[in-house]
Amino acid sequence: MCKKMRTFVPQMSKYSLLLLFAALSVAACQEKKDPVTTPWGTVLQDTVEVSEDFDLAQIQSAGELIMATVSGPQTCYDYRGRQLGTQYMLCQLLAAKLGVSLRVDLCRDSAEIAAKLQAGDIDIAAWPTPGQLEVSKEKPLLAKELKEWYKPNLLDEVKKEESLLLSSHSVKRHVFSPMLDKRGGIISHYDSYFIQYARPIRWDWRLLAAQCYQESTFDPKATSWAGARGLMQIMPGTADHLGLARADMYDPEKNIAAATRYLVELERTFSDIAERQERTNFVLAAYNGGTHHVRDAMALCQRDGHNQRRWREVEPYVLRLAEPKYYTDPIVKYGYMRGSETVDYVRKIRQRHQSYMGVKTPHLGVQAGRHPRHSDTRKKKYDL
Repeated sequence: MCKKMRTFVPQMSKYSLLLLFAALSVAACQEKKDPVTTPWGTVLQDTVEVSEDFDLAQIQSAGELIMATVSGPQTCYDYRGRQLGTQYMLCQLLAAKLGVSLRVDLCRDSAEIAAKLQAGDIDIAAWPTPGQLEVSKEKPLLAKELKEWYKPNLLDEVKKEESLLLSSHSVKRHVFSPMLDKRGGIISHYDSYFIQYARPIRWDWRLLAAQCYQESTFDPKATSWAGARGLMQIMPGTADHLGLARADMYDPEKNIAAATRYLVELERTFSDIAERQERTNFVLAAYNGGTHHVRDAMALCQRDGHNQRRWREVEPYVLRLAEPKYYTDPIVKYGYMRGSETVDYVRKIRQRHQSYMGVKTPHLGVQAGRHPRHSDTRKKKYDL
């Protein structure tokens, strides 16, 4: 008769993936308590009875590997509509090896993860720090597959890949000048579109131009690793929601038009912020970092007695959502956030908008969508 394993991990590397399976420490059912060496350290085992009904074959048949973790930079977090995190990326590679998709179950704390493990609702538990973890089911075939797949250099490769994805190099684009013709008062080849589509949403067209430069540096073919496309870097899912055909995502006018429809939605989301200038800051922040994360920061701000409708007072809490003390706070619903990127995003757009304020609105605009002159397409380094 097979036995249930309760596996305890006394100490592991800070950055290691703590993948916990019912049979992580065994290849067959055992009665004795022996230390077993795995790619993640040495574990001790004891046994109680359980069946082994749901193992590797059943996971592959179901087509899904379920990972449970808590939000954090080393585990899993939302980044502009996509999931990142060292442990998430490792589990994603394992899922790909098994030929299945990966589903992440984000838990509030370790107690919730333990309950899900005991109930058999998940396959893998991944933790941000070393600690004692309990496994509820025995999966020897999955454990065997894992040990054969894992290589010591895999963690470093994943961390390097994550760093690249978070850098500006993850966006494929030509870097054009932030001002096409300063003397002639022309910001970009797309000024006429900015003027046309900013008017209905009551934005200054130069602010829309400043946001566009921050997103794509005026390259209509810009593409990010996450799938964002075009001048305003619209995600495919967002395009579907906005009625922008994916085949048209690189079309300058249609991309800008869809982005302004999204900005209108965000304006409504933050309609509780009466002052227009303030509301625009929150809209820009949400465009970059997500509405839910911004609302988390606002809730923290209000709890601490500050004005949650003033960006200057909320901004520090956006930054603090990168700290465990804050992103694990019960008031925070959506976990870890790379807040420094969002704060920087708003600041740079505002600064660039100020630099554009001297540009007068042309009566006829410029010819939108034409190819830049050779002298305009030289790659330059700018503070993006």
